[in-house]
Amino acid sequence: MAHTVQTLSKLLKKTPDEVVTILANAGVDGKNSDSVISAEERKILMSSLSKRPIRRSSMSIFRKAGTKPNTVSVSDVKVKVRSKRLTQPITMIDEQSKVISNEMANAALAALDAGRNADEILLAQDARRLEVVRLQKSQVEEGLEIQRETIKKVQEKEAEKKVEKLKTVDKPKEGNKPKRLRNTSSDNNTRKQLHVARHNPNRKLKKKDRTHLSQKIQAEQAQHAFQKPIEKVIHEVAIVGNIKVTELAQKMATKAGEVLKVLMSMGVMVTLNDVIDQDTALLVVEEMGHKGIISVEETIEDVLIEQLKSNEHKSTRPPVVTIMGHVDHGKTSLLDYIRQTKVAHGEVGGITQHIGAYQVQSDGNVITFIDTPGHAAFSKMRFRGANVTDIVILVVAADDGVMPQTIESIKHIQIVGVPMIVAINKIDKECIDVDKIKQVLSTYDVISEDWGGDVIMVPVSAHTGEGVDALLDAISLTAEILEFSAVSEGPAHGTVLEARLEKGRGKVTTILVQSGTLNKGDIMIAGFEYGKVKQISDDKGKILKLAMPSMPVEVLGLSGVPNSGDEVIVVGSERKAREVANFRKSKDREMQLQKQQASKMENFLMKMEKGDISTVNVLLKADVRGSTQALIEALEELSTDEVRVKVVSSGVGGINNTDITLAATSSALVLGFNVRADAVARKTADNEGVRIEYYSIIYNLINDVKAIMSGLLSPELSENIIGIASVKNIFKSQKMGDIAGCMVDEGTVKRDSLIRVLRDSVVIFDGKLESLRRFKDDVNEVKSGTECGIGVLHYTDVQPGDQIEIFERVEKARIL
Repeated sequence: MAHTVQTLSKLLKKTPDEVVTILANAGVDGKNSDSVISAEERKILMSSLSKRPIRRSSMSIFRKAGTKPNTVSVSDVKVKVRSKRLTQPITMIDEQSKVISNEMANAALAALDAGRNADEILLAQDARRLEVVRLQKSQVEEGLEIQRETIKKVQEKEAEKKVEKLKTVDKPKEGNKPKRLRNTSSDNNTRKQLHVARHNPNRKLKKKDRTHLSQKIQAEQAQHAFQKPIEKVIHEVAIVGNIKVTELAQKMATKAGEVLKVLMSMGVMVTLNDVIDQDTALLVVEEMGHKGIISVEETIEDVLIEQLKSNEHKSTRPPVVTIMGHVDHGKTSLLDYIRQTKVAHGEVGGITQHIGAYQVQSDGNVITFIDTPGHAAFSKMRFRGANVTDIVILVVAADDGVMPQTIESIKHIQIVGVPMIVAINKIDKECIDVDKIKQVLSTYDVISEDWGGDVIMVPVSAHTGEGVDALLDAISLTAEILEFSAVSEGPAHGTVLEARLEKGRGKVTTILVQSGTLNKGDIMIAGFEYGKVKQISDDKGKILKLAMPSMPVEVLGLSGVPNSGDEVIVVGSERKAREVANFRKSKDREMQLQKQQASKMENFLMKMEKGDISTVNVLLKADVRGSTQALIEALEELSTDEVRVKVVSSGVGGINNTDITLAATSSALVLGFNVRADAVARKTADNEGVRIEYYSIIYNLINDVKAIMSGLLSPELSENIIGIASVKNIFKSQKMGDIAGCMVDEGTVKRDSLIRVLRDSVVIFDGKLESLRRFKDDVNEVKSGTECGIGVLHYTDVQPGDQIEIFERVEKARIL
């Protein structure tokens, strides 16, 4: 597509005069706003622009002191075309930097003052606590001192009394001979004299002394015991994520029973070992008077990702382009024409049901294409495609216009914030109005460049190839302006696009390398799975030794089939990979347990409110992981208040005997999407009575499950009035009781039909027609304009002038 000075000035956000001046400075003269620019002159223009001095961006990044600088990867920063202007004055940047610096300085001072105030409050509380302890200690010591002095005085008096008593015993009375003593020696001086015995530690203490000693021990223990705080202690409780009830109670220094009471008052029925989510834990902390803080714990996974961040030089990489749009709008056909292949012919039903990734050479430039499904069930798959892309091509069929999945794709693109190019396909058909499509797209903030917007819209035809070269030029020009780059050296980092089990090859994972180099023999982690890379192959099946950034490759060697959208990381050792994978599995197990608890409580409450709910149990097996995820989401969305779908198990690969056994136990329907059951599984299914259904088109599977669910719905009852009769007279019968002589005004009166008796157009009785006679003969039906006798079961209050309404109830099957 030939570009003029006018079109290039719009793309570069410059005036045509400025573009002419730049070309003149580069040696290209004689150009005006309508002049055509050749490819060589465009390269000269772009090289002249790249040599111009690049001024600093007005965006500044501030870090707290002491933190390590983080390297921001290209995938984290979303560059918007024409959102920044290179002509912003440096003075304005400096002024903004000063204002931001002053604001951050003021914020830091305020935080410092708040910290000082908090420290002063804590110091004052500690001082008051120490003062109370000191007063208590002094009071105890004074009491002990008084008791010691009292005991000492009592002991001294008792000792004096004993000495006096002994002295009186030693002095014999005059005139009386002393009594004969046993074992007395001849030498009186050698006899041991009686004296007051000193304190014996082995001697049992008196009650008074024991009391004194116990009081002393209690006082010493009281000094080291827990002192009840004067004021209530408010704890700052850091909540990392999901947390057990017992752990939460420990962090608040309270009993777990108190936490359970608060949870029950909030309507959350859990036990001590159950896990509650972060939001519920924060509510419990606030309810109990403490301060909850949302904390982010540095896990082993975070440490690994931090270590893998590289500060190496970034080099240019090919752009990653995702093709999105409504089903059957020609996305795969357009890519087939670009690749000169026929992928669409091999798709079942003519619709894409997997993510496909390819690399294409266009005029010496390499472009990576990602083809996403357009069916409504693949919403998450399209969102994953938008997350890993640099540029999005939105395909809109000129004959169909803007459809629901087109609108959904626009929302995904706007959320992610990537550049968009609209390809209006099927322009080779008759009665095509391109302007009408542009007008409808403008209502969703997708405005064409022709209408003053910033979105390139290119009319193309995947059938004839018209406009495809212009589309590739638009992609190359956008990539040239945005200058996509990535670190090419170091460990690889990427995203899982698709994963499947393949016979003879095992677990095959399609990944997109976003930075670094993936080599054969690297240890790789993808979600919950890890392993050594055994083989790398490109989209054409060619075996490679390594994969560079923006390359989609198929990898063999993982321990299992990861989920689509999982992050791919290369680590140094298998031990480290196993640790990270086990950590992720434990976190996922906690989340699944929490979901089960929530679903159990929800099901219990629903049963209490509305009674039992019918359930369709399903066991799902598919060929790739992405299809499995999409099918689970689509089936669960079919659930209603009366019937719900429960996926008891899902997986990738063929249906085996274990799947049949599980399906028989849970009374589940086995659904195979592009897979089949083996011979053993088919035999077990026949013996157990398990139903197996095979599908290759997703909407056929969804429609069949919807039909099964409709069969479980209670039928809808409707009433159909088949006749009306007027009561003319009442006749008495010994056998039948009162018989109403009637004239059939409308319709037909049938025997054993349901009837209503109306008086003055008000229903006074609902019952059943017991007998029907024409003269004296029993008949089965009486038509309009004929007299008859009607006997009403269990009702005798029929009067002349009443109307008898004959009706029947019809059951109508309900559908979802």
